[in-house]
Amino acid sequence: METIWNELYEAAKQVQNERKISDYVEAGGVAAAILSSSGKIYTGVCIDTCSTLGICAERNAIFNMITNGENAIRKVIAIIPNGKTGAPCGACRELMVQLMPETYQDIEIMLDYNTGKVVRMENLTPEWWI
Repeated sequence: METIWNELYEAAKQVQNERKISDYVEAGGVAAAILSSSGKIYTGVCIDTCSTLGICAERNAIFNMITNGENAIRKVIAIIPNGKTGAPCGACRELMVQLMPETYQDIEIMLDYNTGKVVRMENLTPEWWI
């Protein structure tokens, strides 16, 4: 496994910090880190609300990247509360496709950090509507 995955995992773990913000908002149950095309790591956490105003950790990390002037993703990792990793949800995949319609297939996703299983978005999202 490439050492960058260890860096991404650790960056996500550093921000995870599951916590209750108010009676209506919780944050940090899931944390994500993305590697941009420039090589910079951006992180984000999920924000869960009692309505549909929340956001996934992956999209939060992508918005962090965009806020900082970048718009191309190379790698994505998301850590769930038990420390395991998994695939992005449909909404997160949709954002990645729309952000990089010509090259989204090349984004690498860490499915299982313990075994080092990585897939490309083309395997998770082979034929999108774009």
